[in-house]
Amino acid sequence: MRVLISGASGLIGTELGRQLSAAGHTPLRLVRREARGPGEYRWNPTLLSIDAGALDGVDAVVNLSGASLSRLPWTPGYRRTILQSRVHATRTLTDAIIRAARPPAVLLNASAVGFYGDRPGEHLSESAPVGRGFLASVVQAWEQEAQRAADATRVVSFRTGLVLARDGALAPLIPLARLGLAGPLGSGRQHWPWISLHDEAAALVHLLGSSLSGPVNLVGPTSATASDVIRALADQLRRPYLLPVPAPILRLVLQDAADDLLLADQRVSSALLLADGFAFAQETPLAAVATMLDRR
Repeated sequence: MRVLISGASGLIGTELGRQLSAAGHTPLRLVRREARGPGEYRWNPTLLSIDAGALDGVDAVVNLSGASLSRLPWTPGYRRTILQSRVHATRTLTDAIIRAARPPAVLLNASAVGFYGDRPGEHLSESAPVGRGFLASVVQAWEQEAQRAADATRVVSFRTGLVLARDGALAPLIPLARLGLAGPLGSGRQHWPWISLHDEAAALVHLLGSSLSGPVNLVGPTSATASDVIRALADQLRRPYLLPVPAPILRLVLQDAADDLLLADQRVSSALLLADGFAFAQETPLAAVATMLDRR
């Protein structure tokens, strides 16, 4: 397959390109500068523009674009950037797919478990309604934009959890854990939907050949709390897990981003992906963290 990727140079995009090439597919890149080769196409999602021939002969599109959620604080201006970067990138691609003489067979559009908001005590499948909070509203708008292309192609909104990778969401915690400063964030009992970087990309490769459409949760098969994930990091580094950071301190430093990113309780199910035949390489947070740290 010829697979056009936005966000191809990012964490997930780089691993996806590697796995696609290893499987015999051809990854193509959308870039915001001048194209430098036959495998690159220029676009400017801020202006809703894309090279006229970008979708020619393309079998699938994977949209990974969106402003980073780890840039803090979320000022009113940056909140607009978080929303608009996702909606505009998706609209640019859905418009191109709708216009295409031969649309690609599938659009895999990034989404997030932030759709569910804070849902303690619930088991969350793809049929769960949207939750409350800033990220929930962003993800809902993001997915609605992707669905505009559903009459032209199969659309999958893959709801990703915490991606366990050296340069991923846990990156700031690694040096703290090495110093012996790891511990519970808030109560530590909130469920964190997690997935290894390898399995995130492998699931996307799987979805290219699947018949699934609509939202699909991309989270590991073993439910885990925040403490489970951070303790796994401390254990792999052979450091203590002792120093708690109370929720009020997190909210003081991160403001309401603390509730969306760290304190939300989301027990998200991967049953749909498993039933579709996907096999996880890392089935537990401990295995994912060990792989992340190159420690078997």
